[in-house]
Amino acid sequence: MEPTQEQVISIVSSVFEIRDLTISLDRMEFEIADLDFKEKFVSLAQRLELLNLVCFLRKSEGRLFIQINRLPEEKKKMLSRAWIQRILFGVVITFVMVDGYYRTLGVNSLSYIGDPLDFAVLYTFSLIGILGVHEAGHLVAARWHKIRTSWPYFIPGIPVIGIPTFGALIQSRGLTINRDILFDVAIAGPLAGLVIAVIVSFYGAYTSPVLDPSVAEELSADVMRLSDSIFMTLALATYDKAGPDVEVLMSPILFAAWLGFLITFLNLLPAWQLDGGHMARSLFGQKIHRFATYGSVAVLFLLRYEMMAIFILIFSMRNMSARPLDDVSPLSKNRKLLYVAVIVLAALCAPLPFSVWP
Repeated sequence: MEPTQEQVISIVSSVFEIRDLTISLDRMEFEIADLDFKEKFVSLAQRLELLNLVCFLRKSEGRLFIQINRLPEEKKKMLSRAWIQRILFGVVITFVMVDGYYRTLGVNSLSYIGDPLDFAVLYTFSLIGILGVHEAGHLVAARWHKIRTSWPYFIPGIPVIGIPTFGALIQSRGLTINRDILFDVAIAGPLAGLVIAVIVSFYGAYTSPVLDPSVAEELSADVMRLSDSIFMTLALATYDKAGPDVEVLMSPILFAAWLGFLITFLNLLPAWQLDGGHMARSLFGQKIHRFATYGSVAVLFLLRYEMMAIFILIFSMRNMSARPLDDVSPLSKNRKLLYVAVIVLAALCAPLPFSVWP
């Protein structure tokens, strides 16, 4: 049952001091007098969402307005989301297992590291662990802020000749109320996934053999080289496997860590609707976020990730950024300081220039 106008007015007036009210066929707009409105608006938005209503806060000529509209009805799907998620997860698990098995065979042909099936299982736990914990970070932060979300959708890749998965994503079924919440949900995923990637990198470095110099010289044209990052270099250096004269044969476990660092770096770019894009949008606003997106695209081209750059460029033209309901309240000071740590972590995960342009 839809709430009446009188009920909506009663709810808003119980939270804010109303100066003026405008009612039309499709919306209600309240002018409010409260200067301390940030937390009050969170409370109001959550109450109205339960009534299938959405509210937006805007500022015009020094005056504050709350606009209230009906939420659109959700369309029924032929196949439930739960089944889609399960099918995709099963496909990704299969692809990762197959990819790990053949990667181990490839390494074993040069230096034996272990049973291919055993390494395929470890590789699957490592890679799915990194991606799963990343998405779990988003889920925990979203639930903390009372935002309804879907379970993760894992995206299949191309095993053996490419990468077995292109990551995972969750869909928000609730409303992002302000910039603080947008920032919190965005940062939680990369931080959580990065912890697992670092742990995996040390075990991966341990399982990766060092090629004999003569063998490495013979195979130099055939061995696929992947860009290094500071995190990868530190993990290898722990076992004295880092250096310009050391040729490390990347085990599937180390490859999982490498992919985890790459995904974290890409996600932390201040572009489009990536996690870093949401953080940049919450800190700098829409205009600067747009320039940051184009700058990120340029960086990706320089690092030779052209496909990702084109992907971001194309989709950012359709929908540049996520807009919180309260786009008036600034990001809190502590979160602004935390963004400095985000920049540092992105640099630690980023491909090193000398490994991209040898």
